[in-house]
Amino acid sequence: MTRLTRRGFLGTATGVGGAVVLGAQSAQAAPRATPDAADSGAVVGTVTVTPSDPRYLDLTQRGYNARFAARPDTIRLVHSTSQVVAAVQEAVTAGARIGVRGGGHCLDGLVDDPGVRTLIDMSEMNAIGYDPSRRAFSVQGGATLGQVYRTLYLEWGVTIPGGDCPTVGVGGHVSGGGYGPLNRKYGSVVDHLYAVEVVYVDASGTARCVVATRDAADPNRELWWAHTGGGGGQFGIVTTFWFRSPDATGTDPAGLLPKPPHSLLKSSTRWAWTDLTEADFTRIVRNHNAWHAANNTPGTDYDTLNSALLLYNRVQGAVSLTAQIDGSLPDSQALMDGYIAAIADGVGTAHTTSAHSTPWLKESLKDHYDTGLYNRGKFKGAYLRKGWSDAQLAVLYRNLSDPAYTGHGGAILFSYGAQVTTVAPDATALAQRDSMLKANFLTYWTDPAEDDRHVAWLRALYQDFYAATGGVPLPDGDADGSYINYPDPDLTDPRWNASGVPWQTLYWKGNYPRLQAVKKKWDPNNVFHHALSVTAS
Repeated sequence: MTRLTRRGFLGTATGVGGAVVLGAQSAQAAPRATPDAADSGAVVGTVTVTPSDPRYLDLTQRGYNARFAARPDTIRLVHSTSQVVAAVQEAVTAGARIGVRGGGHCLDGLVDDPGVRTLIDMSEMNAIGYDPSRRAFSVQGGATLGQVYRTLYLEWGVTIPGGDCPTVGVGGHVSGGGYGPLNRKYGSVVDHLYAVEVVYVDASGTARCVVATRDAADPNRELWWAHTGGGGGQFGIVTTFWFRSPDATGTDPAGLLPKPPHSLLKSSTRWAWTDLTEADFTRIVRNHNAWHAANNTPGTDYDTLNSALLLYNRVQGAVSLTAQIDGSLPDSQALMDGYIAAIADGVGTAHTTSAHSTPWLKESLKDHYDTGLYNRGKFKGAYLRKGWSDAQLAVLYRNLSDPAYTGHGGAILFSYGAQVTTVAPDATALAQRDSMLKANFLTYWTDPAEDDRHVAWLRALYQDFYAATGGVPLPDGDADGSYINYPDPDLTDPRWNASGVPWQTLYWKGNYPRLQAVKKKWDPNNVFHHALSVTAS
C-alpha cells in the first residue's frame, strides 16, 4: 500500500495517492490526454483568481525578487494533475501565454514576465510520499525543499541532496540541476531523480501528461533527462517527481535515498573590513580556492564539508566563511579546525571564529537568506574549475572595498565537486561536472528608484571580472559557464556577452543540441517558454 502523508490524503490523489494509479501505468505506456479518473478526485477544485480578487496580490508577489511581479489575467491554483491538464488546455485554446510557479521563487523575471496571461500556481500540490510500485519517493511539483526535508527525514530517515534554502521550490530547483550542502558527499540532486510526470502540449495543441523515467528501456527517457538540469518551465509542467538513488537496492524505503548526518558542526569565521588589506583579502580567496582544488575528489575525510565564502562589500562589515561538517564524525572538530586554518594560512588580519553543534533537520529548515532587509536584487553565476587569477582578484577587491557603494553586493563561493564529479557530463543535462566551486555574484537593495544604479554596479563588476573572456565565464577553461538556476538574461545581450559564445553554451555546453531535440518532440509549439528557455531550432 502506498505510504501517504496527511497532506497527500487531503490535497490530491495524484503524486502520492495517485502513485497507485500511476504506478499501474507502465513507463512505456502511451501518453494520456488526461490522467486516470481517480486523479480527478481532488478535494478542492481549481481556484481561479483574477486581478479583482484580494488574493491576487499575494499570488503575484510570491517571487524572491521584488523587481519583478507577475500581472497575469488569471491565476489557476491547481490541486491535481487533471486540473493542470485542464488549465493548460484552456490557456492553449485561448491563445494565452502560460507561466508556471512552483512553491518557491525565481531570482529573475522568468516567471513574472509581463507577457504571461495565465499563471499556473502549483503551491498547493505539495504532497510527499512513498510509491512502492516504483520503489521511489513521490514529491509533487509545488513542494518546497523544507517540506521535502522534513517529511522524508521524519517519516523515513532519508533526504535528497538539495539546496540550503528551505523556501526554494522543488520544481525549478531539481529541473535546473540543484546543489547544496550534501552534494560533495552524495552528488547533485538530479543524480537521485528517478522519474517525472509532465503535463505537455502535443503538436495538435492537446494538453496531455506522461511519466518519464531514467530506465534505459523507457521510450520517454529523454524527457526525464531534460529535467536533470535543463531548467524549469521549458518542456511542460512537472506535477510529480520521484526520487531513488541509482545504486539503491531492495524495497525498504529507508535504504533508497541518502541518510543525512544526525548532527552538524557549524562554524562562522569573520575578517573585519576595517582591518583587511588587499593582500590579506587576496590571500583568503586564494587559500579557499586552492583548498577546494586539492579536495575535489570523492572519498576523502572532507566529503561532508560544505562552506560558503561570503565576499560581501565593505559597508557590510566583514568577509566571512561559514562551514559545516558531519558532527558525528569522531574527528569532526579537528577537520573543521584544519579547514579554517588552511583558509586563514598566511593572512595577517586577525579573524574570529564561533562554532556550535545543531541537529541536521533543524539547520536544514532555517532560511539563511531572507533577512527582510532587502527585497530587490540582481544575480549572476559562474562555475570554477580552477582558482581566480590575480587580475580577477584585483577587480573584486577594488569593487568590494569601495566605500561609495552602499548596496549589499559581492560574490559568494559555494562548495561543489567531489561526488558530483563522478557522473559523466552527458549522463544528465547538468553538464558542469568537474567544477570545484559555484559562484553567485549578487547585489541587494530596497529602493525601486535605485534599480538602475545597483544593476549597473553588478554588470560592471562581472564584465570587468571576466574581461579576458568577453565579459562572461566561458566553459571548459578556468571557469565552466554559468548555472541556469542563477538566471541572467544579460548573457543573451552582446553588450554584456561579447565573447561570441552563445548564452545557451554557457548554461548547457555540449548538451544543448540534445535539449533542443527534446524541446522539438515534447513542446513543438513552444507553449512553455521564457527569456532563457531552450528553443527547438
